Amino acid sequence: MRCPFCQSDDTKVTDSRATDDGKAIRRRRECQHCGRRFTTYEMVEELPLVVVKRSGRRELFDRNKILNGLLRACNKRKVTRQQLDDIVAKVERKIRNALAQEVTSERIGELVLTELKSVDEVAYIRFASVYRQFADLDSFMAELKHLMGNKEQSEK
Repeated sequence: MRCPFCQSDDTKVTDSRATDDGKAIRRRRECQHCGRRFTTYEMVEELPLVVVKRSGRRELFDRNKILNGLLRACNKRKVTRQQLDDIVAKVERKIRNALAQEVTSERIGELVLTELKSVDEVAYIRFASVYRQFADLDSFMAELKHLMGNKEQSEK
């Protein structure tokens, strides 16, 4: 690491620790040439993730869009903000761990539904009704029956 004051390449790390959010490492350094101290941050460089929409349009991944959809689905439900943040974090981690630079909005929706199902079933149905764009009451009822069937199987 080059010293920002004298441009010397001879620096040493005096202290190293994780930042509060745990997404970076803060390093205190000291220049061996001029003796001045400075701080550097080391973090993972994430490639931009592109979402392919149903229309074929592409846009950058925005975790806030997922969170806003979850907030609407969980309106007046006993779901905490921390639970919603955890769902968004899990979904984003699964997407990034797939190591693909593009992901479909359908894939994101399915991941959200999978996580939301175990948190709140009413919020799951609300989210599914918007995400899956139920065409009529029959398709909505089919999803409800599917949910009820899975619930009965898990109770046995």
